[in-house]
Amino acid sequence: MADSTSIKTRSGLTFTADVAGPTDGALVLLLHGFPESRHSWRAALPTLAAAGYRAVAPDQRGYSPGARPDPKDLSHYAFDKLVNDAIEIVAASGHEGRRFHLVGHDWGGQVSWGVAAAHPKRLASLTIMSRPHPKSFRRALEKPDGDQKHRSRHHRAFLDAETGKLLLADDARRLRDGMFGQGVPSEAMEQHLKVLGNPAALEAALAWYRANVGLAADIGMIEVPTLYIWGDVDATVGPDAAHGTAEFVSGPFAMEVLPGVGHFVMDQAAAKAVDLLLAHLKKHPV
Repeated sequence: MADSTSIKTRSGLTFTADVAGPTDGALVLLLHGFPESRHSWRAALPTLAAAGYRAVAPDQRGYSPGARPDPKDLSHYAFDKLVNDAIEIVAASGHEGRRFHLVGHDWGGQVSWGVAAAHPKRLASLTIMSRPHPKSFRRALEKPDGDQKHRSRHHRAFLDAETGKLLLADDARRLRDGMFGQGVPSEAMEQHLKVLGNPAALEAALAWYRANVGLAADIGMIEVPTLYIWGDVDATVGPDAAHGTAEFVSGPFAMEVLPGVGHFVMDQAAAKAVDLLLAHLKKHPV
């Protein structure tokens, strides 16, 4: 079983997190995406704990009430701050200066690519779900005859000031039918909406997009051993962006394609994803 706790970082932010496993175990930091929450990792935490790892899954900046600077000032949600949060959460979890494993999905994957680029020596392994390497994603977006631009059309909508109200209207119908309408179980939706389904949290989550338009982080080659997991019916990430990711990893790289699985890997194929994750961690010990 996971425990819910608060993690206060040196920047003065307090993150709500679920944690499991021995405190002296190798740390596995798990970063969720949008429009999800720490609950994305509910199936992973007990399995990681049973394998001897210390698993930490925070609600990230803006999602945690205690780590929610004013989203009207987009500088609070700049990419370097999101990356630094991960490093500070590791330190506050008792692993300052030590190597750890990093796992990220969607926006959490984007942040994880950034951590791997900026702090490669800190990572024993990197596991990314759904989100391609930023350069592969950007290349696919810019293809005139590609479909990634259409798949990512929601990014443009998120820049509109009225989007938050629209997404929460009618009991968050647009979130439920649109973003989560890729086979996410209703119980999972309810857990995520308990975190994100209020105006303050949603506006802060949307600030990630508004502060980082186009997800155009300048991230180069990744030397960390990397596992990339992608579902082949992902509505928001196409095959061009996904399969191009290998070109931007110079370290050991493996890509696993999950047939019939969409964007929300941990809400749709948790058992398979966790098996792949555990094998990757064991292959690259801290």
